[in-house]
Amino acid sequence: MTDDTAVLSPSPSAAGAKSPAAEGGRRGQVWRSRCYRWDLRWSPYAFVAPFFLFFAAFGLFPLLYTGWAALHQVELTDPDAMTWVGLRNFTRLWGDEFFWNALRNTLTIGLLSTVPQLAIALGLAHLLNYKLRGAAFFRVAVLTPYATSVAAATLVFVLLFGRDYGMVNWALSVVGFEAVDWQNDTLASQLAVSTIVIWRWTGYNALIYLAAMQAVPGELYESAALDGASRWQQFVHVTVPSLRPTILFTCVVSTIGATQLFGEPLLFNGGAGATGGSDHQFQTLGLYLYEQGWVNLHLGRASAIAWAMFLILLLIAGAARLLRGRGDSR
Repeated sequence: MTDDTAVLSPSPSAAGAKSPAAEGGRRGQVWRSRCYRWDLRWSPYAFVAPFFLFFAAFGLFPLLYTGWAALHQVELTDPDAMTWVGLRNFTRLWGDEFFWNALRNTLTIGLLSTVPQLAIALGLAHLLNYKLRGAAFFRVAVLTPYATSVAAATLVFVLLFGRDYGMVNWALSVVGFEAVDWQNDTLASQLAVSTIVIWRWTGYNALIYLAAMQAVPGELYESAALDGASRWQQFVHVTVPSLRPTILFTCVVSTIGATQLFGEPLLFNGGAGATGGSDHQFQTLGLYLYEQGWVNLHLGRASAIAWAMFLILLLIAGAARLLRGRGDSR
């Protein structure tokens, strides 16, 4: 009996030994645990890495290279031959009447396009915020101009604003006004270019406002209605204050877009190139940059204009941040 028990009971050395399968399972479990920790730690960096790679290649490098080229005299025909000139390209802009003309035109077209655009967008969003039949259709319809090619839209508006056979001048003649030379008159040409911008971007901003309006708590409107506020009073005293951050955002984005305006004035000028009209009457900063860099082949001057535009945008962003800070402190 004791002999059988001694044979059947495992020895201490045999109990402490582990089979190869158990050892392999333990190693696999340790490896999976390690991979899981690596996945938690490094996966977010892997997901955002493509953005930073593309930003470095197509954003940061062109920005730094443009800043370096702005400090040199360099021609587009031989971009490797650089002559150091320091800040001369920037100081020349100070006395360049064409640069200041392009800056004035950019500001004028920006005001003529941004203010009506955002006002109309706010009104459209307010109407779309109510329960309407076919609301989805109207929301898609207001976004259609944004999806239209800038070239196609501008060419259509060139026909509409034609001096001799344009539909706009025909409508003016019907009500007793004289025909307007939309491409050669300074204010008229700037107004025509602004109309193209308004038509393309109003629906886009309207949908942004609509999304912000739908996030406004309904209790605010119910309280205002109980106090006897009309729909207009609810819009002024409830909707607009609630949309203040969104309105500031659209103002900044629209201003940046107006500063970089290029396609509309270029195509509105027809085959005259980047001059912005016969007297540069609607030449924007984007057109002037293009003219200096790709028409006159002065890459250094064009780089200085690009950095001047960048500094202007930084000032706009700083002013918007300051306004937002004051609004939050109230």
